[in-house]
Amino acid sequence: MGETIHQVNGIELCAEVRGPTDGVPLLLVMGLGAQLVSWEDDFVSRLVDRGYRVARFDNRDVGRSTHFDDADIDVMATLRALAKGEQVEVPYTLSDMAADAAALLDELGMAPAHVVGASMGGMIVQAMAIEQPQAVRSVVSIMSTTGDRDVGQPTAEASQLLFAPPPTTEDEAVARARESESTWGSPAHRDPDAAAERARREWNRVRNPAGVGRQIVAINASGSRTDALGGVQVPVTVIHGEADTLVTPSGGRRTADAVPHAVHVELEGMGHNLPRALWPRIMDEIDATVARTRDTDPTRHTD
Repeated sequence: MGETIHQVNGIELCAEVRGPTDGVPLLLVMGLGAQLVSWEDDFVSRLVDRGYRVARFDNRDVGRSTHFDDADIDVMATLRALAKGEQVEVPYTLSDMAADAAALLDELGMAPAHVVGASMGGMIVQAMAIEQPQAVRSVVSIMSTTGDRDVGQPTAEASQLLFAPPPTTEDEAVARARESESTWGSPAHRDPDAAAERARREWNRVRNPAGVGRQIVAINASGSRTDALGGVQVPVTVIHGEADTLVTPSGGRRTADAVPHAVHVELEGMGHNLPRALWPRIMDEIDATVARTRDTDPTRHTD
């Protein structure tokens, strides 16, 4: 099944589904500014080989899903106002993005599903478990955080790169990807060529740099999920890299602490990406999380 467009919540979402119709339903949710193709094809294929029916999609404001270009917003001014605790209007929040994902699962006939989110995608799947529980069987939150401002904050170097002006050419996008790999990629598994190839793939599909700013605003406007995470009933696994400089490991620790039965996995040498060398371990953790849905006594929190 190739890419398809689905009408949900008054917008269009672009999705792709792979795997047998009787496979275990699994939704992959990507992070800030990332497209469905940011999940490597081989990563998806390996999950299909493990018996999953895998859906990946473009979040709102990226890729081939609806762009909110009519939204009149000064991103930096809005972020400053939010940091001061001021009330501001924003185009959307993580709750809207979680509702998108839940509605998409209904459209695809895959609800409820096991949900796996990376970075901002981790925030979205957390929000799904809290606000859209009917759509969620289990949660794997990878390199993410709770929305609390005292944890998970980027290092100065990572923050500077995050807020740098967006690339204007393919060559600039490739150079930025290589710089990102050296700044917040996994130090034990450096692969600048893979990062460059991913940048080319995304650049030549769809570009919407303004959407990245609006997604950053959505993250900052959504507040803390810590208290609400305490009420999540489905199995939860929190995976984080010990060397993550973009969402520092305290974000993962706070997430795991917030869910009484969460399994917490910190991977040595992992930064803010999904290096191929760690795919087997990450997929094993997904399998283990899915298996716990059959457990009446969820696994207690472990480090």
